[in-house]
Amino acid sequence: MEKLILTAIRRRFLMMAVFALIAFMGYYSWNQLSIEAYPDIADVTSQVVTQVPGLAAEEVEQQITIPIERALNGLPGMHVMRSRSTFGLSMVTLVFRDGVEDYWSRQRIEERLAQLTLPKGAAPVLDPLTSPIGEIYRYIVTSSRYDIRALKDMQDWIIIPRIKQVQGIADVANFGGVTTQYQVEVDPKKLEQYNTTLNDVEAAIIKNNNNVGGSILTRGELGYVVRGIGLLKNLEDLGNIVVKSQKGVPIFLKDLGTTKYGILERKGILGYSDHKDNNSEGISGIVLLLKHENPSNVLADVHKAVEELNTKVLPQGVVIRPYLDRTNLVKTTLSTVSHTLIEGISLVVIVLILFLGNWKGALLVAITIPLAMLVAFILMHLTNIPANLLSLGA
Repeated sequence: MEKLILTAIRRRFLMMAVFALIAFMGYYSWNQLSIEAYPDIADVTSQVVTQVPGLAAEEVEQQITIPIERALNGLPGMHVMRSRSTFGLSMVTLVFRDGVEDYWSRQRIEERLAQLTLPKGAAPVLDPLTSPIGEIYRYIVTSSRYDIRALKDMQDWIIIPRIKQVQGIADVANFGGVTTQYQVEVDPKKLEQYNTTLNDVEAAIIKNNNNVGGSILTRGELGYVVRGIGLLKNLEDLGNIVVKSQKGVPIFLKDLGTTKYGILERKGILGYSDHKDNNSEGISGIVLLLKHENPSNVLADVHKAVEELNTKVLPQGVVIRPYLDRTNLVKTTLSTVSHTLIEGISLVVIVLILFLGNWKGALLVAITIPLAMLVAFILMHLTNIPANLLSLGA
């Protein structure tokens, strides 16, 4: 120990160079760390979700949930399986042992589900690969010029696709709004008058709502592609569908009833209070972080996407307004740790000056506190431990 101390004193410039190198590596590691507000201690969990509209909870349990549970029994590494069946919805949650890799476990689930055949055309899907603390950003879509139907269309076709382009986003969940439907209100008396049934109407709509491809018609050196265009684009196209013909006279869908825009059956609304203390119905989105991603980097890209949507893409009068942003929590966490570190160093320096009677010696000893933290950053970077209130506080 004496020889080591004497060598360090004699070669102080070499020691300073070593400490400078450690400090640089620590600073680099700090910039590469995933910064979060609190640690993600959740288990490796996957959820199989199946929607079957119209089935009661008992039927969902018998025909959907139990077959899925039987198919997934005995999965490698699975620790717990639990399920829930409600009206039109089945959820099977699988919890795996510590150490099981997320993508590996999801691949095993997909392999089992691919061999399963369920009634009613049910298609089980896996939930997004996120964690219980994966909700990093929530927003409200507001407008003084557009109704709730138009805002929902913007949410589905403009806002959500743009935000999902951000690397590190698992999914963007929508809440609120209405889902537009093309609806036909058929008059029973008209059906009787034209000797037509609802099955005829349904079959005609299905057959007339598609495009078909033909062959190539050759004319000299030119070739013309033959196509049949039949996709419905508006209510007028829907009303002009020919349901049947009587004595050479076509019977259109508009002759049998009324076509209109409607909405899918709603089971609730999303309400919020604006700055004028008015309760309003709105549309909200929840941005889910992909597991193991750096939330700070992802949030920075989300902010850029939202700024682009507000300033360049969305119509004038439509605004995306965030009401939950993990960035604020992360900044508060870092501020708390920084204050703790500064107060700790100051207290140590004061105590050392009182006991050593030398402020240079006190500073030399106190410098080991931030240096030790930089060494910790290096080890955290090498072992993939994210920086959060727990790890930094320790």
